[in-house]
Amino acid sequence: MEGIIQIDTIYYFILFFVAIFAGFVDAIVGGGGLITLPALMASGIPPHLALSTNKLQSVFGSFTAMLTYFKARSLAYLGLGVLFTALGATMGAILVLYINDKHLKLIVLVFLALTFIYTALKPNLGKHKGEAKINIKLFHFIFGLILGFYDGFLGPGTGSFWIFACVVFLGLSMKEASINTKILNFTSNIIALIVFLCFYKLLWDIGILMGVGQIIGAYLGSKLVLKTEAKFIKKLFLAVVFLTLLKVTYDYFMS
Repeated sequence: MEGIIQIDTIYYFILFFVAIFAGFVDAIVGGGGLITLPALMASGIPPHLALSTNKLQSVFGSFTAMLTYFKARSLAYLGLGVLFTALGATMGAILVLYINDKHLKLIVLVFLALTFIYTALKPNLGKHKGEAKINIKLFHFIFGLILGFYDGFLGPGTGSFWIFACVVFLGLSMKEASINTKILNFTSNIIALIVFLCFYKLLWDIGILMGVGQIIGAYLGSKLVLKTEAKFIKKLFLAVVFLTLLKVTYDYFMS
């Protein structure tokens, strides 16, 4: 485990506002981890510690968005998805603890780059509700395990992947997919956090500070989704992801 981590005071302010923006974006299109994880690593926090702290702060945002959506409509039918997502997240979070820090940092960079490319080139799907291409129970089994595992193992972009999967395979509109996936995203977040609490450690002060920012951002973002399609978010999201990806890449190759 890492020793005592010293973080400059300015990073506390930066990370707080990063969390607000990430919570806002994540509530609408997912991918908040693409913003917060690179920001944590760019602050000088080692990869494993950044992952565990990222899970703590993201739980606040995903819970806030889920609660806001749940009040607006019932999400009880997602129970099977919650079960398999929890199982996948448990396996992913346990596995990541055995990955060497140096290798983990490279994995983070690769996934960030791939997810950025995916988001940038994602076809214009989800404008209207379409036909489902797969049985919903089978969908929850397959993607619950896969995306739950990914979120427990790494995490950035999970919300976006869930939305994309729901649009493509269940025929949901982008708005409906965003609403439906929040409870699944929260499930993998909280399960991964529990694993980290049992077997590792995290930075409580930064995690809680960013968690407050997540609550603010997630509340504003989820309210916006319920009122509008929020089409402008993608461009803003890609710009921030690209800049943070450049920063982490620079730190990786210059360290």
